[in-house]
Amino acid sequence: MAEETPKRHYRKGKSYKRMDGAGGIWCLGFIGALIYYLHFHSGTFWLVILAILKAAVWPAFLVYYLLRFMKI
Repeated sequence: MAEETPKRHYRKGKSYKRMDGAGGIWCLGFIGALIYYLHFHSGTFWLVILAILKAAVWPAFLVYYLLRFMKI
């Protein structure tokens, strides 16, 4: 079977590929993680900044603990 190529869109002489991904799912995960971390880190300004940073990198925490659980 031939692989499907991404659709190309043209705008003012430039072509670019449209890559539909899981951006919406990541956004929902970010919002959920932000709410979770803000619940625990809502004391001072720097703790709120820490909560935002943790929410941005929560997939890294997930992979780390998953690999640690699997003892890889």
